[in-house]
Amino acid sequence: MDRLLTMDKEQFIARMQAEFRQTFEQIADAVNDARDGNVISGSEMRVRDVMAELRRKAFETAVQMRIDSTESSFSPSQGRVGQQQTKQGALQPQHAERQRAPQSEPGALARRRRRK
Repeated sequence: MDRLLTMDKEQFIARMQAEFRQTFEQIADAVNDARDGNVISGSEMRVRDVMAELRRKAFETAVQMRIDSTESSFSPSQGRVGQQQTKQGALQPQHAERQRAPQSEPGALARRRRRK
């Protein structure tokens, strides 16, 4: 994958609309909940945190949508020329000496008990 494709802006906006609305409702609540005479100092930090969360969600969503648009155009059947597909099967542990004994092995549990 050399280049990422672009995402659809309208889909991004549609996906984020609920987040925008929720964020602006939280901002309104923060300002309304602040004490009279302390509206700025009483709401500023809460508004900052809510906006930071919206920024994070918007950026993550935009990046993920761009990656998804690229991956959806990729066809796994278009392998490299000359590349052979291998047969799928059960994976063997790479370091069997560091693995627990299978539970179906009858002597594994008995050996542990004898040591204690």
